[in-house]
Amino acid sequence: MAKLIMTVAEMADEKKWLAARREGIGGSDASIIVGLNRWKSPFQLWLEKTGKAEAEDLSGNEYVYWGKVLEEAVANRFCELTGKKVQRRGLLQMDEYPYIRASIDRMVVGENAGLECKTCNGFAAKEWEDDEVPAAYYVQCQHYMLVTGCERWYIAVLIGGNRFVWKEIPRNDDEIALLLQAEIDFWHKVETGIMPEVDGSESCKEALASEFRGGNAEPLTLPGMAVGIIEQIHKIEDAKKDLENNSEFYKNQLRQLMGDYELGYAGDYKVTWKTQAGRTTIDSKALKAKEPAIYAEYAKQGKPIRVLRIS
Repeated sequence: MAKLIMTVAEMADEKKWLAARREGIGGSDASIIVGLNRWKSPFQLWLEKTGKAEAEDLSGNEYVYWGKVLEEAVANRFCELTGKKVQRRGLLQMDEYPYIRASIDRMVVGENAGLECKTCNGFAAKEWEDDEVPAAYYVQCQHYMLVTGCERWYIAVLIGGNRFVWKEIPRNDDEIALLLQAEIDFWHKVETGIMPEVDGSESCKEALASEFRGGNAEPLTLPGMAVGIIEQIHKIEDAKKDLENNSEFYKNQLRQLMGDYELGYAGDYKVTWKTQAGRTTIDSKALKAKEPAIYAEYAKQGKPIRVLRIS
């Protein structure tokens, strides 16, 4: 069972709503925890939930802004096409696991079901073809069914501002059981301060650089497992070089076949080999020597980064 802990009116207070989100696991967190979110790693989420890092400020993000503005329009269109009625609900939390929460877009009147409203640009249209639903959104809907006990969840999306799609996602108890355990395990790490395992995502790399800023110049004797890690890195880097060389070998075969032609077709494939204008660059050393004042006025210093090197 779940109970309402914040009404729709109370959620209008952005600071209170964000604070409530930090204190638990919401629908958008679910896909991160199970590693199905392309934008954020479990490690980064852990830093945010433990207060070690601030969540990215999305208040000025245009996608987020228009997603909120168009939510009502998406819900209305869903009702027009299906004949269903929906109502807003607020922020819910599970009785047994108070940290597992759900900020519901809409509940469907007269059904044991809810509605998630989305917007996306036209480049993401392929992710919605046929019966497809982006993995992160699918997990989000299963999370909502975990919290509410609903039998199904509808998801409606406005694609590119002019194409509307809605789909029904049935409850999957096996997947919900796995999701629940993953969320319990993750929150245990939050409460105990145990770091989650790292992964290979760019988000995890950035999170590690944010958490560990360096400054200790004393040499560290790494544990024995570090040798195996370094050897794996070398193997992967060597394999990557071989793959890149093989790729160039086949590309050169194509270049030879193309000759002076800029456009070619092979079965369903289209091949182009066109001349592009050379890139304009500035000789910064010469500019600094000849016009130091101008160089100083326009030069920009990037933020410092920690660079990992193995020798």
